[in-house]
Amino acid sequence: MRIARKPPKSGSPSKKLPPVHPGEVLKSVLEDAGLTANRTALALRIPANRLTGIINGARSITADTAIRLARFFGTSAEMWINLQAKYDLQKAEDELSERVAEEVAPFVKVA
Repeated sequence: MRIARKPPKSGSPSKKLPPVHPGEVLKSVLEDAGLTANRTALALRIPANRLTGIINGARSITADTAIRLARFFGTSAEMWINLQAKYDLQKAEDELSERVAEEVAPFVKVA
């Protein structure tokens, strides 16, 4: 399974790569299996635009879709949900960590 990643822009080598959307993983799985998004959507009994939205990074994987993907590919629903949760958390950390560090002081227990 290959997932192409864009390298960081020149002049900023310390920048980390953006998080991998679960749709990129799904796209790679479909390509490796020789499946189209439409054929897979039909097999999952979901609208094709839901699956293509996930593949294009415009939609999240819901619990319903995770269960269907797990059944179809012989994986676990947790795997698909965890891919989505990890993406969401990494994206939030990238966007919010500096602001939260400024706004929220760590709890210090006073003896």
